[in-house]
Amino acid sequence: MTTRTPAASPAEIAFPALGTTAALLVTDPQALPTAEVVLRAELAAVDRTCSRFRPDSELTRVNLSTGTPVTVGALFAEAVEAALHAARLTDGAVDPTVGRAVAAVGYDRTFASLAPDDARPLPVARPAPGWQRIVWNPRTRRLRLPPDTHLDLGATAKAHTADRAARHIAEVTGTGVLVNLGGDLTVAGPVPDGGWRIALADDHAGPAADHGPAVAVTGGALATSGVRVRTWRRAGRTLHHIIDPATGEPAVPVWRTVSVAAATCVDANAVGTAAIVLGDRAVDWLRRIALPVRLVGLDGHVQCLGGWPPDPPEAAGGAR
Repeated sequence: MTTRTPAASPAEIAFPALGTTAALLVTDPQALPTAEVVLRAELAAVDRTCSRFRPDSELTRVNLSTGTPVTVGALFAEAVEAALHAARLTDGAVDPTVGRAVAAVGYDRTFASLAPDDARPLPVARPAPGWQRIVWNPRTRRLRLPPDTHLDLGATAKAHTADRAARHIAEVTGTGVLVNLGGDLTVAGPVPDGGWRIALADDHAGPAADHGPAVAVTGGALATSGVRVRTWRRAGRTLHHIIDPATGEPAVPVWRTVSVAAATCVDANAVGTAAIVLGDRAVDWLRRIALPVRLVGLDGHVQCLGGWPPDPPEAAGGAR
């Protein structure tokens, strides 16, 4: 995820969270301490609930109960709803049943703990079981996964947390707020004059280019998916974290990054991730989705769809 928050703001703070960087900006500097408390609480809750890497998380408990109905908590239920919504929105290109495939390619621990070059052979890839096989009752919060299936909520849980946190902070403080969780970005409340200026880059944590591409966000959400940052090597292959459910392998790289604007961060991130998975088929699908989208090919060529403004000529170098 590679959307960067602006370098200058009325008040801001950034800190490590969820294996990435959490950035919080508010229009009223006096509201920053309260806003930070709310954001940290939301982050702690989603980590306890949806982390693949905590043995005590609710997701771990659910994955250990595969094939057996379980009752889940309210926050986990929201995460399941978000994941199933993303699957429907993307015609299954984003599928939460890729959990075993993600672990099989080597992403079975936090990214910081991954060996950058692993000589172990890759197991035979298998398609994801399929989100349609999940049995879910939102009224009773009863969930049953197909046998031998593990959920992975990485494509939606962080984005859902950005949506929740921004909305909650605006409600509690009355200030304008921007929450950016490693490139999953949501704004709520009053916006600064001219909107929140967002720089775009391959790596949200890298230095901002002076004349790189940027957009102004006045509402909703923005997310960028990419294949350049979370990569590692195994068995002589360079791998990344976005799995194609149809194959169980990392999606064939066609787009370096895909940025999407939408009403919610869940929608923006789901559409961007789906575009990475769809590869050459993404453009026609995105035209039907009709959201503002900016795609950057592996060669740096930029394509804008759905009303996304074209990059100014001086920003061409920043997109590469």
